[in-house]
Amino acid sequence: MLSVHTCPLAMLGGKKTGGMNVYVRDLSRALGKLGVQVDVFTRSQDDCQPMIKHDLGYGGRVIHIPAGPEKPMPVAQIANHLDEFVDGVLDFAAAEQAEYSIIHSHYWLSGLVAEKLRATGDGAFGNVPIVQMFHTLGHMKNQIALDDSERAPQERLEAEQHIVQIADRLVAPTPAEQVQLVKYYGADPDKIMVLPPGVDLTRFRPMPKKLAQLQTGLPQDRTNILFAGRIEPLKGIDTLLQAIAILKRQSPNIMNEASVTIIGGDPHADTLDAEMARLQEMRRELNLNDLVTFAGAKDQGILPAYYAASDMVVMPSHYESFGMVALEAMAMGVPVIASEVGGLAHLVENGYNGFHA
Repeated sequence: MLSVHTCPLAMLGGKKTGGMNVYVRDLSRALGKLGVQVDVFTRSQDDCQPMIKHDLGYGGRVIHIPAGPEKPMPVAQIANHLDEFVDGVLDFAAAEQAEYSIIHSHYWLSGLVAEKLRATGDGAFGNVPIVQMFHTLGHMKNQIALDDSERAPQERLEAEQHIVQIADRLVAPTPAEQVQLVKYYGADPDKIMVLPPGVDLTRFRPMPKKLAQLQTGLPQDRTNILFAGRIEPLKGIDTLLQAIAILKRQSPNIMNEASVTIIGGDPHADTLDAEMARLQEMRRELNLNDLVTFAGAKDQGILPAYYAASDMVVMPSHYESFGMVALEAMAMGVPVIASEVGGLAHLVENGYNGFHA
């Protein structure tokens, strides 16, 4: 398993952590439970972290490979260190005398690494089939980008185009992405498998609301509205803030009994991320400091309690390839209010398990 740019064990809601991390982690665990030996290779972002972590269970391992500075880096910079990452993976596999049957790569960076590993021609990765899942597509991101800073670079678009051609199988989480892969990348329809992600129902299941509110600190005497995800423009958090401001003006009595919690990012950093700074300023300008709390990134273990403590989960995204948060909330028995985009258009049935907005 390749997850070059982000670790499946990372805290959720960080700059590059979200549904993909959960998907890779849970898929690896599920395969391990079936008796499949899974090694997940990811770039080391902390030189104090052990190289090998066994937190996946069932014999699965997360292996942190040094490639470039061992700290968080933008994706564009990570792309400059892929050869170093490949060398690290090959060295590890040789030392372990490992032999792999399949390379399952996640995101476009991992797809490029998969091709380089297979190109060795022998050893642990020689002539091994590649199963690729993109999680997000550059062409789709560009359709909703507000400016050049949000657009996927040409390097990514060309890489995705190339990976579509060299991969043996492509995994799409929804029929919509299956169509997008064919339309924008010329993918062979016969290579695409539509496999909707699932959730771990031993973790995401209904629990008493008051207990969850005690665990999370969310108020017991208010209507709790939750957002969980990365703090970036395509998540549409500004739309949520604007909607809350309108409701506060139109129905002040109702909104005085509400509380909005936004999970993700680091709201207390010495130097705020640009989007976090923009959203906090918007909260101030809209006079929502009493209603909206930026709670920061949260450990994966506590997230079910946040869902259970809430009365609704809001996903105002401009684009979601799938929308894992919506599925997790549904598994907890919590209704979802979501944009009718991407995977959310398939997951949320209006008036049944949530509402489209």
